[in-house]
Amino acid sequence: MRGEVSDVTATDGGEAEGRPKRSVAARLTTVLAALLVLLALTVPYDFGRLSPAAFVRIPLEALLVVALLLALPSRGSRLVATLAGVALGLLGLLKLLDLGFSASLSRAFDPVLDWALVDEGFAFLSESYGRPAAIGAAITLVVVVVGLPTLVTLSMRRLRRLVVRHRIGTTRIVAALVVVWVACAAFNVRVVEGVPVADTSATTLANGHGFQVRLRLDDRETFGALIEADRFGDTPGDQLLTALRGKNVVVAFVESYGRDAVQDPEFAPQVGAVLDRGTSELSAAGFAAQSGFLTSPTFGGGSWLAHDTLLSGLWIDNDQRHRTLLASDRMTLNGAFRRANWQTVGVMPAVTKAWPEGSFFGYDRFYNAKTLAYRGPKFSFGTPPDQYTLASWQRLEQAKRDGNVMTELALVSSHAPWTPVPPLLDWADVGDGAVYRAAGRSDDKRRNTTQIRADYRKSIEYTLGALTSYVRTYGDDDLVFIFLGDHQPAAVVTGENASRDVPISIITRDRAVLDRISGWGWQDGLKPGPEAPVWRMDAFRDRFLTAFGP
Repeated sequence: MRGEVSDVTATDGGEAEGRPKRSVAARLTTVLAALLVLLALTVPYDFGRLSPAAFVRIPLEALLVVALLLALPSRGSRLVATLAGVALGLLGLLKLLDLGFSASLSRAFDPVLDWALVDEGFAFLSESYGRPAAIGAAITLVVVVVGLPTLVTLSMRRLRRLVVRHRIGTTRIVAALVVVWVACAAFNVRVVEGVPVADTSATTLANGHGFQVRLRLDDRETFGALIEADRFGDTPGDQLLTALRGKNVVVAFVESYGRDAVQDPEFAPQVGAVLDRGTSELSAAGFAAQSGFLTSPTFGGGSWLAHDTLLSGLWIDNDQRHRTLLASDRMTLNGAFRRANWQTVGVMPAVTKAWPEGSFFGYDRFYNAKTLAYRGPKFSFGTPPDQYTLASWQRLEQAKRDGNVMTELALVSSHAPWTPVPPLLDWADVGDGAVYRAAGRSDDKRRNTTQIRADYRKSIEYTLGALTSYVRTYGDDDLVFIFLGDHQPAAVVTGENASRDVPISIITRDRAVLDRISGWGWQDGLKPGPEAPVWRMDAFRDRFLTAFGP
């Protein structure tokens, strides 16, 4: 008997010792569950508003859900907790996507179209940071997509049990918070600008993206009609571009070359010096230049949307419009040159795989990463340096030019993530690119914002220097060289609320060409000033065809 009593006593003591540990763990789990739900409800979906004070809010949606849990019987409250958890988990995912797109592209996530960017993002990470990093990011994304809704749902179910267990206390708290919410709403109380304490952001976000979905569906028909309405669509070739007969025309896109590069005080002195020096050197060689601004349809990325917009004369600001354009027979700017009996050439050093856009643009000759035959180390976005691209294009195409030629050229050394670029070389030394091995490349990815901004500036200086040096070295009386930015760099470089404007310049020795655009109001030189005119990028094609038509 004594032994039995001892066993029971020992068992009771063990439970007594274990109970506080379990109680602490349970309370900690409940607190973490509450924090996760609160974060999912209150975290801002705009990166510019992400600050500790932005979390000081009373979400109306939370008060409504708790009121339902208190009013419903046990089975109904479990169902509401589960459905609310799933919805809130999906809302949290949507907010994370909005935050990411806000930081990189300065816009919200598009739930209809932006899934196609997953493949582009994987390619970017692979080229910039290596395939293991891209695979790691993909695995992390899958874990978050599956894990966040699951954790939030489990948290809501746990909090439901707490609410039901303490029904009277919870009712009092909810009633008090409703009064506070109404008062804050009536007096528009805000801790930070643009973030009211009386919060309905979850509903606003859901409604906003729902409206976005409806707009995308409606835009399919609207955009199809815009494609058909082409004032130059039926113009015969002998009435197109008559003032440029015999000219060697180049349209070069400079990656991430935006208004901030020439006007932000952190970049403008150095970039401006490169442009001013280029203007002087080109003038000494007999060239003149004029410049203005265009407003790009995209920001921080999506270069193909800018290419589409400039060449088609249509506002292509999303992938749905991009795909619709590719399926059409819209006459592009290079298509107008081809109709007017120019040979057309495309030079895209960042194209490393099948490129369906090529069949739409219809180049007579096309040079991608493979055909440019680069033998040096990779720089920036896994590409050859821009000076090599220009030198290779000169060797493969321009030196053999016979007759009218129009080239679309992409210069991408200034592509994110803006790793260091090599020095400019003597053109005779570029060769197959092996010379760049001596320059080396930085593999240090652990850079702060200041270093990233400095590397961005240097990459823009490099590309502009290579471009003006090319024109000075190889340009002749027939050259008409147009270069422009495709979009502004990401917000890590520009900061919040930057414009979407990009510089555009035209270089030529033929004053008659510049006389044709005298009505545009562009400023002399390669550097547009703050007062230079600004057009939307989709206006360029028709203005250009009008200026150089009969």
